[in-house]
Amino acid sequence: MIAREGLKIIFTAFVLSFILLMSALYFDLSFLMVLFWIVFGFFLFSMWFFRDPERKTPAGENLIVSPADGKIVAIRPEKDDDIGNAVRVSIFMSIFSVHVNRIPLGGIVKNMEYSKGRFLSAMKPEASFENEHNTVLLKNEKINLKFSQIAGLIARRIVSYLHIDGEVKTGERCGLIKFGSRVDVVVPETVKINVQIGDKVTAGVSIIGVIQ
Repeated sequence: MIAREGLKIIFTAFVLSFILLMSALYFDLSFLMVLFWIVFGFFLFSMWFFRDPERKTPAGENLIVSPADGKIVAIRPEKDDDIGNAVRVSIFMSIFSVHVNRIPLGGIVKNMEYSKGRFLSAMKPEASFENEHNTVLLKNEKINLKFSQIAGLIARRIVSYLHIDGEVKTGERCGLIKFGSRVDVVVPETVKINVQIGDKVTAGVSIIGVIQ
């Protein structure tokens, strides 16, 4: 599958590459052929970048799954207004990751807050608060949980499929971030964290925490 946000980019790249190829063959101009290969390469990259594979989410009401593909770059305690004593788990998504994000835990979307900001490297701790980000507060009968889609040095657009008061299920698609970034999950300190810094995780599949 291809994420719908990528279809316009993919279609445009395909049409432009086709026009360049026909023009290069018709006019017999080598620089047009070079441009064709550049644009065609971008077309192939876009097809790969916006891939949206199906995922099998593990069953279990107490399981919190990763909202993103990538690498765990930070696990740190913090105080949150909606959660109290909490732990933040940060996942860095490289340009090579699947960029479709998924719901870490089923519940009700109680709040969404989009904040404009800077475009620091997503590897930096301050990116969680200073970069452009979209934060979602989820509630269910067990816990409150937050997750944030955070723009990075290259990423320039955050997409969310969610709306306030909507009910969501663990592992459902919830949006994407175009061209590299980071996703943070904030859970109560009572949650048993199931990952370590440096671990690679898969969205909707890898268990990052267990509700005690």
